[in-house]
Order: sequence, then C-alpha cells, then structure tokens
Amino acid sequence: QVQLVESGGGLVQAGGSLRLSCAASGRTFSSYSMGWFRQGPGKEREFVGAIDWSATYYADSVKGRFTISRDNAKNTVYLQMNSLKPEDTAVYYCAASHHYCSGYGCPTYDYWGQGTQVTVSS
Repeated sequence: QVQLVESGGGLVQAGGSLRLSCAASGRTFSSYSMGWFRQGPGKEREFVGAIDWSATYYADSVKGRFTISRDNAKNTVYLQMNSLKPEDTAVYYCAASHHYCSGYGCPTYDYWGQGTQVTVSS
C-alpha cells in the first residue's frame, strides 16, 4: 500500500510560480511512475504530466511552463509550475502507476493522493 500526500498549493497571481510536492509512503517509490492531474471547477479531471523511468511527459496545455521531477531518496515527486494562468486553477492530484507512461499519461494508476488546491488570480 502506498499513500500519497500532495502539498504546496495556494493562491498566486497570474504569471507567478508554485511548486507542488507529492510525498509517498513506503519503500518502493522508485518502482512507480508518477502522474499529475488536475480538476478545475466544473471541469473533468485532466492529465497534466507524468514521469516514469525513462522520461517526462506533459499535456500540451502546460508544456514549457510546468516541470516534473522526482527525488527517489525523499520519496517525493514535484510539479514546478511557472507562468501560471487563471485557467490553471484546479485541484491538483498526484497518482502512482506501475506502467510506463506517454504523453497521454500512464495506462492505469494504482494510488491517488487527496489533492491540493491551486488558485491563480488574474
């Protein structure tokens, strides 16, 4: 069992930056690909990006602005968000997968975090 806890959300002005963290419990963090998702008000959940053992992948809407990284020694994956826009406002979730991923995400996810709110004001 893996527990994921996101943090780092908050209120930021358009053009600003935030770094989200997703801390995982357990000793097998390095065996998982990690994905980031978001769900804005009144919207469906959408894929933001992912990192597996070979590469990182991003949705077109965040490419060039967001960066995913991981620190296996700290059991943590990060989402650095720059040049934030009001349309980035959402609850952001991390998820763990046993699969390789692609630009569309990972095939399935085994565990999900509870989410952290990001609000970007105009």
